[in-house]
Amino acid sequence: MSNYKRVYVHGGTWFFTVNLLQIQHNDLLIRHIDLLREVVKNVRHNHPFQIDAWVVLPDHLHCVWTLPPDDTDFSTRWRLIKNGFSRAIPKTEWRSQTRIQNGERGIWQRHYWEHYIRDKLDYQRHLDYVHVNPLKHGYVKRVSDWPYSTFHREVARGNYPMDWCGEIEAAVAGGD
Repeated sequence: MSNYKRVYVHGGTWFFTVNLLQIQHNDLLIRHIDLLREVVKNVRHNHPFQIDAWVVLPDHLHCVWTLPPDDTDFSTRWRLIKNGFSRAIPKTEWRSQTRIQNGERGIWQRHYWEHYIRDKLDYQRHLDYVHVNPLKHGYVKRVSDWPYSTFHREVARGNYPMDWCGEIEAAVAGGD
């Protein structure tokens, strides 16, 4: 077992990547997008956070959140989102013997990637990465064509032009 450490910052802004366990040919997140949205809404009601950017792809999601000034606990929020989503869908997924023994579903990878946003440039780069991701993965030809993203909200706010496509080379070089 690795020595896994997370950094916690009061009122911090974070970039997250959260993956399904079975990612090959899995469209679970967009197939159940309304459920995912409802679960996130319910978690935000009890554990507020600001959604700075979010994109949901078929098998993973990326987002940028800002926590309230007196709060560091993004882990509880992710646990509640993952559990709420998992409990609300039928048990049809394959599960390993270990997951069965531990009473776990086989929906999500156990961990997620988080990155503390350090400054304005870091913030903008991660917002761009979130929004360009459907294009990077080849799901669309234009960022504006992907419906499961805060990109449209940001266009309405004047933060991106509708024809924005981001720096594809930078996004690809950055990995996923």
